Amino acid sequence: MSLAAQLHPAAAASLERWHQFVAAKDLSALPELLHPQAVFRSPMAHTPYPGAQAVNLILNTVLKVFEDFTYHRELATADGLSVVLEFSARVGERDLKGIDMIRFDESGQIVEFEVMIRPMSGLQALGAEMAQRLAPFLAAAKR
Repeated sequence: MSLAAQLHPAAAASLERWHQFVAAKDLSALPELLHPQAVFRSPMAHTPYPGAQAVNLILNTVLKVFEDFTYHRELATADGLSVVLEFSARVGERDLKGIDMIRFDESGQIVEFEVMIRPMSGLQALGAEMAQRLAPFLAAAKR
């Protein structure tokens, strides 16, 4: 059974759009997919970043930081509202692997986007680059 067949129809449509955005390296339409109270859970921070504006800024920045970004495998939850997307990428000289865990609501909007990355050296390279680009905003967003 295809992943799309396992997902709630609205979630499947949003996931397809997400893949189109990533393939085009253009997340300008991402706000249309984000629930206003969406949350981003970073592999570098214990506290999540709340709100569609924060999620949009973080994901747009990550897409610029990652080089050679590729999705490999996709898994869906039984309720059809969440996916796990395995990926690989590079940050500078550091290779990394990770997963995006995306939870949709029944209208297909992203309500939670959580990222996990390994190895530690890849995560550290990503964290350093993200901090350099977003430190002032991220500090304010977590208050």
